[in-house]
Amino acid sequence: MERSVIRLSHCQKEIFCFSLPDECPSCGEELKGIRLQEAPVSLPSPLTNGHKSSCCLLVAPAHDNLHRDSDGASDLHTGISNTKGVVFNYTRGGVRRDQTGWERCVSVPLVRPDMFHLLAQWDQYLDRFSNGPMWDPAWHRFDEDDHNCFSFCLQFVNSVLTAEGRSSLSRDDFTRSFILPRMRRVSKYTTLYQHLQRHQYYLVDRQEDRQEDAAVSS
Repeated sequence: MERSVIRLSHCQKEIFCFSLPDECPSCGEELKGIRLQEAPVSLPSPLTNGHKSSCCLLVAPAHDNLHRDSDGASDLHTGISNTKGVVFNYTRGGVRRDQTGWERCVSVPLVRPDMFHLLAQWDQYLDRFSNGPMWDPAWHRFDEDDHNCFSFCLQFVNSVLTAEGRSSLSRDDFTRSFILPRMRRVSKYTTLYQHLQRHQYYLVDRQEDRQEDAAVSS
């Protein structure tokens, strides 16, 4: 998804496209030189470079699907970045420390910028946790269901919460609060992007008009 998605408004429509058209795809009016209802805006991609996202949970296509989009159908792989953008992730061979390969992934921040104490301890926490026997293949075998990359990430987050005197998170709570909202955004963006690749434009009623219609009908 190298191209940027643009959104503009005209004739009570929100129009999504890759480049500003000469004519409105809804009413046919020439757009050059006219004042649009809103200035066109570029929609940021939900995928970021994980190596530039410090102290984050990262979600990306699994290693054998690195060149596939995160469309909800491909297997996903998770990791934790340190303050330098090195991604710690658990595989069948143990914990990897990747400096490349996570350039297109979903990033979930785990530490606020004002949490200076935790930022200072983050790399130490991550190194010590990753060196534990739980993640050594000689001591504990990788299991796709119960002992996997997501288990590694969740248990690390809970170890930090415990060290900070806070309550741990269940797998369901963590997934519901941190993972699903962002993966839904990826799914919507990918669907829109693929539609534009096939049809050039995507048109919907303006959000304000939809809200007014809903208020009238209620």
